[in-house]
Amino acid sequence: MAQVNPLKFVQQVRSEVGKVTWPSRREVMLTTLMVFLMAVLTAAFFSVIDIVIRTGLQTLLGLFR
Repeated sequence: MAQVNPLKFVQQVRSEVGKVTWPSRREVMLTTLMVFLMAVLTAAFFSVIDIVIRTGLQTLLGLFR
């Protein structure tokens, strides 16, 4: 494996980081809000599905008592 000069490595890293397009504060806040919103919607969806399945099973098992 070829050895790399540490100073050259740091210079290359700084050069690459300079090429990165960083998101604006507004974009970060909007994306974060969307993630939380989707998490809440997903939790609500699975809660409703859980209630429907539980009620259906209780009704079905209640018929055999």
